[in-house]
Amino acid sequence: MQAEPILQQLMQALRCLPGVGKKSAQRMAFHLLERDRQGAFQLAQSLAEAVDKVGNCTICQTLTSTGICSLCSDERREQQILCVVETPVDVMAIEGATSYKGLYFVLNGRLSPLDGLGPAEIGLDKLAERIKLGEIKEIVLATNPTIEGEATAHYISEMAKKHHVKATRIAHGVPFGGELEYIDSGTLSHAFSGRSEV
Repeated sequence: MQAEPILQQLMQALRCLPGVGKKSAQRMAFHLLERDRQGAFQLAQSLAEAVDKVGNCTICQTLTSTGICSLCSDERREQQILCVVETPVDVMAIEGATSYKGLYFVLNGRLSPLDGLGPAEIGLDKLAERIKLGEIKEIVLATNPTIEGEATAHYISEMAKKHHVKATRIAHGVPFGGELEYIDSGTLSHAFSGRSEV
């Protein structure tokens, strides 16, 4: 039996989420409609509001509902240290697990020529402009330890060297091929405190 067109549309929409296949989308759709219609309304409202109001910080590119995020506008943070990460969720992971008090720059990806992601596509031109201002003395490379993440870190470290900026790399305890958002806080904290110069 074929599901109602509106139900099919809902199930297809849910499949945009990572890790959600056909069966999972079907279970979610039926759960929301059969058991939690109020939750479905809240989900729809929250999602619509977030899509409408959340954008990128004009300084670090993380997600924020204001033009400049709370981390960039916090004058108590160390203005000379810049941690470069791949995604906004990496900022949350580092903030929750370490005592890092510097600033961030979110690439929103990593170099991947096969996927059409070059320096401009991930914002390395904006990072270069920020480095040229001369305020940054150290760049902490916290890209994921994948082949693409390592290539991105190498590219940034070369860019930093051209401007006489120290580049360090988090290392200890982060497995090769791992994603920062899935690393436990103790391991991530240790990796961050044990970073090494590139």
